[in-house]
Amino acid sequence: MHNPPHPGAVLVECLDGLDDMAITQFAEGVHLTRATLSQIIDGHASITFSLAVRLENALGTSREMWISMQSAYDFWIAEGERCACSRI
Repeated sequence: MHNPPHPGAVLVECLDGLDDMAITQFAEGVHLTRATLSQIIDGHASITFSLAVRLENALGTSREMWISMQSAYDFWIAEGERCACSRI
């Protein structure tokens, strides 16, 4: 499996061109702190189901898109953490 992007990388593209004030207003509009939004954009926090719905409403995207991207990223991380477990 290839390295899928964290959904925060896509979110930052959606916010491209906005000034600092507009980004802060966006964060408030989707009920996030600016710090939490930064964590998501930097790939240090996940897109939750409730945030996916809020992003859908704010950006006109689909909630399924955000959850699908987050799931693909999470599965890719899990594959890298696979332990040498024995079958029973």
